[in-house]
Amino acid sequence: MRAPTLLCSCAALLAALLQAQSPAPTPPPTYDPLAVPAAELPPSLEFTVHDRRRKRDVPLRVYLPTATDQAPLLLFSHGLGGSRDNNGYLGRHWSARGYAVVFLQHPGSDESVWRELPLAGRMAALRDAANGKNLRLRIDDVPLVLDALTRWNADDDHPCHGRFDLEHVGMTGHSFGALTTQCVSGQAAPFIGTKFTDPRIDAALPMSPSNTRAGSLATAFGSVAVPWLLMTGTADSAPIGDQTPASRREVFPHLPKTIDRYELVLDGAEHNAFGERALPGERRQRNPNHHRAILAISTAFWDTHLRGDPAARAWLHGEGCKQVLEPKDLWQVGERAAAGAPK
Repeated sequence: MRAPTLLCSCAALLAALLQAQSPAPTPPPTYDPLAVPAAELPPSLEFTVHDRRRKRDVPLRVYLPTATDQAPLLLFSHGLGGSRDNNGYLGRHWSARGYAVVFLQHPGSDESVWRELPLAGRMAALRDAANGKNLRLRIDDVPLVLDALTRWNADDDHPCHGRFDLEHVGMTGHSFGALTTQCVSGQAAPFIGTKFTDPRIDAALPMSPSNTRAGSLATAFGSVAVPWLLMTGTADSAPIGDQTPASRREVFPHLPKTIDRYELVLDGAEHNAFGERALPGERRQRNPNHHRAILAISTAFWDTHLRGDPAARAWLHGEGCKQVLEPKDLWQVGERAAAGAPK
């Protein structure tokens, strides 16, 4: 009666040996929004979109990924007095992550406002340019550019032929560009209450957002229907625009609970922390971790809401952000309410 026992023991020993020789299962890769391929990116491209109706030219700078298939599209709107050449660190990183990134330049509120003036007259010129007319021009630039990109995407002879995934579009910008972003992605425009939402925009990232000085905040932001990520700093005030660090933080609590919404507040970050170079008036030494956090969290946001990447969403909604934030930075996540839940 000992033979079956011996056979069972041999079988168990053989199974154990086979298991020891089998390679261990490979763990799933860890999501890292800062990781980029080693391949060199192609040079950025310059174009100009002409609007016959408004007799207006809108310059563009386009960063394309190394892969030549269609890529989700990101649009960036510069701040007051800026240009398509600002914030290139964002374009380089996002394109390395597989996005097509288009930087708009808005005539009338771009660098042409101050570049030819003596130093003493520049601030007054910038103040004059921060007006409702230029905001409306900026707002109208966005669908103009999206229409042009749609044509170029279908044009066999254009350098951007077939490069844009126009079903997945993100909109972002800084300061005056943040307000532009807000107005084309769901906010009722200040002072006039009109909505200029472009339905092609799927997610929005205003950097240094603006609250509204006219009407109620609930009315201004209550109809936003796409995910928003707000980025600001504890020292994010500006000499033009009448916005303070506190007023910028009034946007997040008034976004509807029917969307995913996020707020990043970087400790000690001034208004220009979202740009690449220090500007006159900055009072603090720049913190290099601010750009690291901006790149990581923005990338996870795009990957979540333009690519539907579950690993990115887990990183964004879980503990992943703590890897790139410092102790005094503030990070808030408001997940969209389940269907039928109170608004």
